[in-house]
Amino acid sequence: MTTTTLRKTPLAAALALAAALLAGCGALPERPQRAALYDFGAGPSAVSAATVSPTQLPPMLLPHIDAPARLDGAQILYRLGYSDPNELRPYSLARWSVPPTRLLEQRLREALAQRRVVLGAEEGTNIARVQGKVPNSLRLTLEEFSQYFESAGSSSGMVRVRATLMNTTGAGDRVLGQRTFSAQAPAPTADAAGGVKALAAASDAVVAQVVQWADQLQQSSSPQ
Repeated sequence: MTTTTLRKTPLAAALALAAALLAGCGALPERPQRAALYDFGAGPSAVSAATVSPTQLPPMLLPHIDAPARLDGAQILYRLGYSDPNELRPYSLARWSVPPTRLLEQRLREALAQRRVVLGAEEGTNIARVQGKVPNSLRLTLEEFSQYFESAGSSSGMVRVRATLMNTTGAGDRVLGQRTFSAQAPAPTADAAGGVKALAAASDAVVAQVVQWADQLQQSSSPQ
């Protein structure tokens, strides 16, 4: 071993140690990203509902909206129509602040309240004890609620519900009407944020359809 080699050895060892330390720092796990939380926003109905006297139609019960387990969580779901439209996939870094059934129920309650008093199930039971009759009940089941990708860069929000208007008497329940409503709205961007906007717009369209249908049924079934 020469003198020159002996002099370079400590320097080489120091450089190797520094490189190992840098490599170790790079291997440290990164802090996990927090999922973004979304809802439908304030919505136009929240303003108009406060300015309308809800006395034009009889009261209505609005129980919690039902949904299959796959649609009753906080995940924002999408389908790849160009690949496998039967598979529901969740976004990994995007969530609803509450399940979509709750968001849809809130929108529907606001819209219905513009022309009537809207009651929950417990409130309807209390009214029945006092007045001896139960208001008509609007029951919804959420059947589809996903962002549908027609292609990698084009998608839309798809919402479908089944609505049933029930009249409850001492003799039992009577179906006044049942119908399925659906709506589709284009997403401005091909990501979770765009899907949220599309699903909010499609939900508002479905709510408008349900309210119009329920109004007509309730008016035709009310005693003259």
